[in-house]
Amino acid sequence: MSLRWRILAATTAVVVLAVLTSVGVAYYATQSRLDLFVGQIGEREAHRLAQGLSRAYTDAGGWATAEGELGDAGFGLDRSPGESHDAGGESAGGHTEGGEGSGAEAGHEGAGGEGSHEGGGTEGAHVEFVRVVITDVDGRVILDNAAELSPGSDGDGLGGHPGTVIDLATGETVGHVRVDTNHELLSSESHGFLSALLYITLVGALVTAAVAMLIAAWLTKRITAPVTALTRAAEGIARGSTSQLPVTSSDELGQMTSAFNQMSSDLDAQRELRRRLIDDVSHELNTPLSVIQLEAAGLRDGLQTPERVSGHIIEEVTRLRGLVTDLNSLAETELGELSLTLEATDASELLEAELGRWLPQAEAEEVSLSLDLADDLPEVQVDRMRMSQTLGNVLRNAMNSTPAGGSIVIAAACETGSADRNSQRGADTGAASDMLAISVIDDGIGIGADDLPQVFERFYRADSSREAGTAGTGLGLAISRAIIEAHGGTIDVASEGLERGVTVTIRLPCGPPQP
Repeated sequence: MSLRWRILAATTAVVVLAVLTSVGVAYYATQSRLDLFVGQIGEREAHRLAQGLSRAYTDAGGWATAEGELGDAGFGLDRSPGESHDAGGESAGGHTEGGEGSGAEAGHEGAGGEGSHEGGGTEGAHVEFVRVVITDVDGRVILDNAAELSPGSDGDGLGGHPGTVIDLATGETVGHVRVDTNHELLSSESHGFLSALLYITLVGALVTAAVAMLIAAWLTKRITAPVTALTRAAEGIARGSTSQLPVTSSDELGQMTSAFNQMSSDLDAQRELRRRLIDDVSHELNTPLSVIQLEAAGLRDGLQTPERVSGHIIEEVTRLRGLVTDLNSLAETELGELSLTLEATDASELLEAELGRWLPQAEAEEVSLSLDLADDLPEVQVDRMRMSQTLGNVLRNAMNSTPAGGSIVIAAACETGSADRNSQRGADTGAASDMLAISVIDDGIGIGADDLPQVFERFYRADSSREAGTAGTGLGLAISRAIIEAHGGTIDVASEGLERGVTVTIRLPCGPPQP
């Protein structure tokens, strides 16, 4: 089953369950409140009848007028259903004192006081039947307006709401009255009302569920459409083609689409970088291999002396070895495998060691190499081997681009500035930090303004370097930047133009390593 149908099925199940739960709760809550309401009516009617019967018993000295009292209250005997009931010559539908509103309170229709008089008799309006049973103190039936129990029979176990009848003259209990409001009228009325309510609620629930399912179908289509598009685009990437998807929202789906587009762009960039890397490596390998092949052919044909050929071959093999070393270093930086062994190092000692390492080559190339160090340079936390590799790359580039008679100066001083300008680690804390600035300044061939933004790209060599025929693979600065950034520092290259020299500045955090 597809994601769309699973979401639609789950949403439909939730909607149906919620609707059925709402219908059930509404039905049973209404039933409970209706039963409570009917019970309250029964209690009021039982209390009212008990008061009326107490007065009638006291006035008559017995139960002689009990039937008339029931008729006056609207609960006459059930002698002829659908017709008026006579109680001692009085109208069963009429109301005497205490009878105002009693028919309404009991939930009866037609218990009004209007009547027609024919032949001197009073015919009351039709009264819906509610059962009333009067018993004496011993539980013997005195009167049952439903005529189901005969006078004198046992009245134990009767339902309904009880009321106590008292002889007002003596204050003694003489009997009880029970009003069963659920006997016929209110029971049938409440059941009819609940049935109508259930029917209306179910119809509303079905309409609600149908509308909810339509909305759910629209929503699931809207939700799954980007997922389907992402799936197809991912399949396209697997086949080697990339595409950009439209971002139609700013929610999680939109963010996912944006992330996919970024990934697609990165893949395109990686493919292009890989292609360029292969092309550049092939080019860099082809030149020394061609030289070796030509020298070997010349030696075979007797056109070159062994001494000359061996020197050229050794030089080209050295270049190949350097290329392999640079590629290994580049792979470490790009795969995140560049590991550092930091140790507290005196900056002056580090730079003086590099000067001693490169001074013989500078003298051989007739280039002046010197130090310009500020007093009291701080200690820095660096990996000495990696820093030596970085400084070596920078100094090698400087010597390759500086003609005989030129000069190279290694300068160092402590700078105080904002952390976000000098160090990424300082930027994380937002505090100012001291930085050691190491600059390698030469007065060589310089770099053009168009070439400066690209000097850190792999295998990139400025046109001025290519024209001057300087050696190098174009990987040194890319490797150096990765090493310096791993130390939490920065590296910048500046040049005022061709024949104006180059300044490479390395900035490193001073003091103990940041957590």
